[in-house]
Amino acid sequence: MVKPVLVFGYGNLSRGDDALGPLLLEYVESHCNMESIEIQSDFQLQIEHALDLENRSIVLFVDASVSCVNKFDFAMLEPARDKSYTTHAMSPAAVLDVYQSIKKQRPPPCFLLSIKAEKFELGESLSTQAETNLERACLFAGRLLQNPDIKAWRQQANDMRQPLV
Repeated sequence: MVKPVLVFGYGNLSRGDDALGPLLLEYVESHCNMESIEIQSDFQLQIEHALDLENRSIVLFVDASVSCVNKFDFAMLEPARDKSYTTHAMSPAAVLDVYQSIKKQRPPPCFLLSIKAEKFELGESLSTQAETNLERACLFAGRLLQNPDIKAWRQQANDMRQPLV
């Protein structure tokens, strides 16, 4: 049986701050009620991940980002075919677009939690700033997941920024 909430953290644990997505999943697993939450991790998003959206009521993608305005950014996603569509690593918006194309329906409400990062070198540990950003993002994600209500998440995303594509 598919759990209604999917939290998908992606990144590489061996590449410094790129580990932020998978590390947030560790927090979710140890601090949240997992009865209705499924966590999933991979190095990068791929076309096959579109199928993981099936039968979900809400999806949270989590990734490291050098382009965050804040310590972490939170935004609602919309399906969009972008240049990542034909590469090995896809954007979350492109994954949503694939889902929409193959299932002939809108994807479930999906959100992106981007955590500000600065170092991505192979063999590096988390930067001090990324550790601080991760702590704040974990608390934020924990509060979101206590109440996986689409209206509340949309309002939170609107309060932080406009939707990402």
